[in-house]
Amino acid sequence: MKRIGVLTSGGDSPGMNAAIRAVVRKAIYHDLEVYGVQYGFAGLIEGDIKKMELGDVGDIIHRGGTKLYTARCEEFRTPEGRQKAVDQLNARGIEALVVIGGDGSFRGAEKLTELGYPTIGVPGTIDNDIPGTDYTIGFDTALNTVIDAIDKIRDTATSHERTYVIEVMGRDAGDLALWSGLADGAETILIPEEEYDMDQVVSRLRRGHARGKKHSIIIIAEGVGSGTEFGQKIQETTNLETRVTVLGHIQRGGSPTGFDRVLASRLGARAVELLLNGKEGRMVGIEKNEIVDNPIPEVLKQKHQVDSGMYKLSQELSI
Repeated sequence: MKRIGVLTSGGDSPGMNAAIRAVVRKAIYHDLEVYGVQYGFAGLIEGDIKKMELGDVGDIIHRGGTKLYTARCEEFRTPEGRQKAVDQLNARGIEALVVIGGDGSFRGAEKLTELGYPTIGVPGTIDNDIPGTDYTIGFDTALNTVIDAIDKIRDTATSHERTYVIEVMGRDAGDLALWSGLADGAETILIPEEEYDMDQVVSRLRRGHARGKKHSIIIIAEGVGSGTEFGQKIQETTNLETRVTVLGHIQRGGSPTGFDRVLASRLGARAVELLLNGKEGRMVGIEKNEIVDNPIPEVLKQKHQVDSGMYKLSQELSI
């Protein structure tokens, strides 16, 4: 193997740049040429591909977002689009591809492997919703961003004696809501993996108010529903002054934490090692602080599981 490519796809996450840096530098260390694909699979189809040198990844390990940019691509979902992508790679003699992203990105990588083109997946998403790894690149940074925001909102909630509903990202996964809610002592945490009883939520708020509690924090994952609508129901039911904050895309940005920088560096380097060892169609991850790899088709068949013990603990501590 002489040439490999690397791309980022789907939603950006803090630490993607650290992963790109690791792929490029690990590959060059082993005398490989590295080509960066701009704008994900869309750029792959269009041939927006450039050779990368050591200096191209200098001074990016601490930056959020992705140097290679990212985009959605409907054309890649078609057989014709995927063949165009393979043709672009073959025309440049690029023999394998590292794909950094979430489950949608891995489905694209799986399709390329089915066409006989070697790929390795690196999990990068703030949702932490990829099976086969304890943590995805960007989750820790997003978690700390959410915690910082909740801390600030709590100051205002206390000053005005209000109930605050805070909507966080996570799509169909509740990790961001659960971890931030537990870390910040939220009275109620609503996640898509667990059903909730509105009567119990209201009862908990009223109990707190009755014992003199001046404010309450409710964390709701976007996969559960609209935080704005939920906040309106709370105010109508309890008559407690309620405000809603939707944190939105602020959760995706920012300088990655030390944990995410190290995780991204380890996973990016292992991806190159797998390709050098003739492996393909696999995703790298971390389990019990050990770097592992699993077949992408196997990863995609599994369903993300939230930590039910942690959810139970959050309920026990919010009495």
